[in-house]
Amino acid sequence: MTESVIDMHTLGRQARQAARELARLTSDEKNTLLHAIAASLRRHQGAILAANAQDYAAAQAAGLTGAMLDRLYLDADRLEAIAADVQNVAKLANPVGQVIDERQMYNGMKLTRRRTPLGVVGVIYEARPNVTVDVAALCLKTGNAVILRGGKETMASNIALAEALREALISLGVTPHAVQLIASPDRDLVRQMLRLDSYIDMIITRGGAGLHQFCKEHSLIPVITGGIGVCHMFADSFLDLDVAIPVIVNAKVQRPTVCNALDTLLVHHSVAPDLIPLLAEALLPYQVEIRADVLAYPYFAAAAYPKLLHSTHEDFGTEFLDLILSVRVVEDLDEALEHIADYSSGHSDAILTLKTSHAERFMNEVDSAAVYVNASTRFTDGAQFGLGAEVAVSTQKLHARGPMALEGLTTYKWVGEGRWHVRP
Repeated sequence: MTESVIDMHTLGRQARQAARELARLTSDEKNTLLHAIAASLRRHQGAILAANAQDYAAAQAAGLTGAMLDRLYLDADRLEAIAADVQNVAKLANPVGQVIDERQMYNGMKLTRRRTPLGVVGVIYEARPNVTVDVAALCLKTGNAVILRGGKETMASNIALAEALREALISLGVTPHAVQLIASPDRDLVRQMLRLDSYIDMIITRGGAGLHQFCKEHSLIPVITGGIGVCHMFADSFLDLDVAIPVIVNAKVQRPTVCNALDTLLVHHSVAPDLIPLLAEALLPYQVEIRADVLAYPYFAAAAYPKLLHSTHEDFGTEFLDLILSVRVVEDLDEALEHIADYSSGHSDAILTLKTSHAERFMNEVDSAAVYVNASTRFTDGAQFGLGAEVAVSTQKLHARGPMALEGLTTYKWVGEGRWHVRP
């Protein structure tokens, strides 16, 4: 599809019609379709990886950051993991038709509240080709048509992936308009998409703060934002360092370029003299850059940590997406909670503690989509939560929060079953 032939109203009408057709599919038919998509991805591996190599080379030449390059990159293993995630979605229970609430009215009429598809979902995302497949799989499972608009950095990859999806849909007699890709970098098409409130029921954005703000300012459609994670971990005074250090390291280095990676470590002043030297030793092989506040800096300096900088105000509240960690020493739990309230993006925050009352306070007072006690923030993920692939990790409170998967792509309707009832 080229820019000159893209008519957004046509895409919207096609998607709306496709959503009506998807509503007729049974759960078994949708699961068969998902398995066909996984098989198609494997068949098209060569073309998909060749397209991704083209995108990657262009991104390198354009000077994209290491974090963006990592998100963009596909190889055989990553593509296989994407196909496997599609098959995992097929194994999950279909929420559509699920009865949420049931009651008998005073006059004998039966009233139920049932899950139903949203209808048409629009997704705007940046350098993540896996999102193209993850979103399509989740939308098809829940009977939603989807219009996808990926970043220009992944254009060739997304076109190749969309072709594999299209082949699977057609092979089973499902309308290919169920999954449509806006294959153009023209930003005006995004603006047009955000105004298709006659056709699109929800917009989901995955990307940086600029994209989120643009969508919120220009959309006539409800917008769910996801993808920005400024994640914190507080090392309390009641702590076993032998088990705490590996959790901190995992949260920072296991995959530093994703939204649930640790950005800021807060350390209780009483454990800082013991914790920081051990942490410096554990982080050294990974070449993590430390940006330490005035109280933390001397401990890292005494440990002769080589990649050490004094922190600035901007280092707190920043999503690094890199092997960078800001560290601050705090007086107590109250100061840690105040810092998180000031700087957290509402994504994932954690406490390491052996004191139950401190854990309870942290869980109750930290207002984030995911809150952890003695665990890495890296678990905030649809697959890890047993939800299958995710559309986004929503940092909002309405209509979904945290990893947004199948249930997050549904709404509900009231169904009244009467026996020729009339209202008196």
